[in-house]
Amino acid sequence: MRLPTEPVTLTVEQIRELKDKLADLQHDVNNSVSLMLAAVELIRNRPEARESMMDSFSRHPKKIIETVTQFTRSLEGTLGITRH
Repeated sequence: MRLPTEPVTLTVEQIRELKDKLADLQHDVNNSVSLMLAAVELIRNRPEARESMMDSFSRHPKKIIETVTQFTRSLEGTLGITRH
C-alpha cells in the first residue's frame, strides 16, 4: 500500500462525506452483529430453529466484510492511498 508523499488536505465536504460513511458503516455493522446475536439467542432457546436460522446467520459476516471493504476503499481514495 502506498501512502501519499505530501500532506493531504480535505475539504469540509470530504470530511462530511467520510463522517456520513463512517456513521453508515457503524450502523450496518451494529445491525448485522445484533441480528447474529439474536439468531444465537433464538437457537439457544429454540434449538429446532437452528436450520432455519443458519442461512440468515451465515450471510452476516460476509455482509460486514463487504461493508468494511467498501468504506476502506472510499477512505483510501479520499486520502490518496493506492494499492501496489
